[in-house]
Amino acid sequence: MSGKTSWLVLCAVATLLFAFGCKKAAPTTEPASPSPAPTRPKIVYIPKNTGNPYFDSVIDGARQGAADTGCDFVTVAPDTADATSQLPLIKDQIQQGVSAILISPNSPDALNPVLEEAMAKGIRVVTVDSDLTNNESFRDASVQTADPQAVGEGLVELLGSMTTYKGEIAILSATTDAPNQNRWIEAMKKSLAENVKYKDLKLVEVVYGNDEPQKSLTEAESLLAKYPNLKGIIAPTTVGVAAAAQAVETAKAADRIVVTGLGTPNQMRRFVKNGTVKAFALWSPRDEGYLAAQVAAQLAKGTFKSTPGTSFIAGSLGTREVTQKKVVVTGPLTIFTADNIDQFKF
Repeated sequence: MSGKTSWLVLCAVATLLFAFGCKKAAPTTEPASPSPAPTRPKIVYIPKNTGNPYFDSVIDGARQGAADTGCDFVTVAPDTADATSQLPLIKDQIQQGVSAILISPNSPDALNPVLEEAMAKGIRVVTVDSDLTNNESFRDASVQTADPQAVGEGLVELLGSMTTYKGEIAILSATTDAPNQNRWIEAMKKSLAENVKYKDLKLVEVVYGNDEPQKSLTEAESLLAKYPNLKGIIAPTTVGVAAAAQAVETAKAADRIVVTGLGTPNQMRRFVKNGTVKAFALWSPRDEGYLAAQVAAQLAKGTFKSTPGTSFIAGSLGTREVTQKKVVVTGPLTIFTADNIDQFKF
């Protein structure tokens, strides 16, 4: 092959290679597939029942907490606070595939099978206000109001200080199965039995109004009729404390019967203003709901593990710590009186 021929062959090969390479590098004419839009986590809150103003504040806080974490929020509630009334609502939310369930359980054990089903499907379960006492494995975390022992002791001391630590007293609670009330009542009984300061205070009965206004009022009126020497009523439930105050107000017995317990300022303002109730206590239920939504959202997103000892940022509430049994505490009790009640609007 002559030099001229070899040169021509090489040029032809180079031309073919160039053409082939350009063809391979040509951009595709098909448009790229759009990336799927990210799905926002959905949080549902199931309070104990409808018609309880306390849970309105919890819902308000939870809605804000969900918004601050980029989550959708809904709430559904049963008509009554019966032990199993929340079961069908939980099952429905499992079918809908929510990311997290916030729940104020009406029973420490009746809901366990369905909550276990939810967790098996990857749904985070966070109890709020009340807990699954002795059944903590059926939830991922629990947001509680305050230390149960401190609540029980605090309410006994509050009543004792207004009765000169003497006389017959009674407790008006929610339901017999209510986990949080039962823990507080247990702490009250222990404090009454073990603290010599309360040796002249006699607990005559514990009654239950099922967190229903009319039944709670009936139970309170029965206490007044049954115990003519009654000196005080402790109601560790917002429905109960308002009902007890109403019963004492109607009986015109505020001069001889002290009413205290856990209530919201808006609900109790009239009774404080007219002198029926001298003092009662509570934490911020709105903060409780906000904190619960923060915990649920961070669990659902995988940015937080509820391991005891873990600290995390709970949005506008700042740093919180997970304590034993995966519990996060909202805050200490605030005592409301005529001097400060108008500073609070929940």
